[in-house]
Amino acid sequence: MSPEKNNFEFLEALQLVAREKGIAVETLLDAIANALVAAYKRMPNAAEEAVVTIDPDSMDFRVYAQELDEDGNVIREWDDTPDNFGRIAAQTAKQVITQRIREVERDQKYEEYAGREGDIVTGIIQQSDNRYTLLDLGKVEALLPQAEQVPYERYEHGARLKAYIVEVRKTTKGPQIVVSRTHPGLIKRLFELEVPEIGSSVVEIKACAREPGHRTKIAVWSNDANVDPVGACVGARGARVRMVTNELRGEKVDIVPFSEDPGEFVMRALQPAKVKEVRLDEETGTATVVVHDYQLSLAIGKEGQNARLAARLTGWRIDIKSETQLAEEEAGYGEEWAAGEWVENESGEMVWQPAEGGEAISAEQWEHAGEDEPPTPEDARDADAAREGADVTRTEDEPETAAAPAPGDGA
Repeated sequence: MSPEKNNFEFLEALQLVAREKGIAVETLLDAIANALVAAYKRMPNAAEEAVVTIDPDSMDFRVYAQELDEDGNVIREWDDTPDNFGRIAAQTAKQVITQRIREVERDQKYEEYAGREGDIVTGIIQQSDNRYTLLDLGKVEALLPQAEQVPYERYEHGARLKAYIVEVRKTTKGPQIVVSRTHPGLIKRLFELEVPEIGSSVVEIKACAREPGHRTKIAVWSNDANVDPVGACVGARGARVRMVTNELRGEKVDIVPFSEDPGEFVMRALQPAKVKEVRLDEETGTATVVVHDYQLSLAIGKEGQNARLAARLTGWRIDIKSETQLAEEEAGYGEEWAAGEWVENESGEMVWQPAEGGEAISAEQWEHAGEDEPPTPEDARDADAAREGADVTRTEDEPETAAAPAPGDGA
């Protein structure tokens, strides 16, 4: 077979590989030329400097030896192509093309996913163990570490699964894509897929709080007064939110309207509980929420879940109280009692000892001091003087009354 025919077949094969792998023919030719220079320099009597040229039409390989001056300029160049260089070139070309194809494929795979952190991908579960689960994304595999898996969620081989890209790493074996099923961003991306209004920026997801596998709360806002953000996310008969819930394998999703008023936002975030009042403390970042007594357990949620998610959603520390609890606090119960304790004095009488120190007060003295304010030592002395001046004697059968906690009840 003539060299011309061999070269033509080689060119055809090169072009076919380039088309299939998406690699430019010029890129492959440059890689082959560099490899041929290295192969030439390993031959006996080879020049120290040389270049290889490849005619892209005839695939003719030529080696030109070079002589350089002290500044690195070429002062002489001549054709030094070995007689058996065609065989060497064929072997080298095969190795270079194989290696270059692998490198280009790795780079292409990396470039395809580089910068896609925050996107959602769909893969097929290939392998699952205690450490991680592998997802087949087509050209590459994604790694789902155990830390990014939802507790009690089972990953069956061959099942399709959506996941959130958290990191793309470049390695010698190609890109390593780390995905998550617990990231709150997964919720946002799933709603973007199901709700066109979010994709067109008419509706925005302002905040998201999630306890993976259990419950999620999202706050939505509409940039169009004619579009209901909650209704857009729920869909007709709940169709849109149901699709998200199904992908999350039953995880409940609460959708609440966002408000720029912090108090109103906290109130909405605690839905489905109905809030009576919200008191904000800007200095401590605490929102005191007052609810009806029968709404207290609903507002707190199972094991405090509703309150926790509302706090994460709004960024406020939420303190939930029933109307009864608030009324007791405002009336002074508990708080005033905690300022001291009932103790037995040397004579065996129960007296109230203020926590800040000072003179102890008997139950009778407390009674005369009144209910609205805690008694002071001055109140005690006034009560003693009044009792002595009136020369009042209590009988054993007369019941002793007091407006504060009875002796022995404790703080």
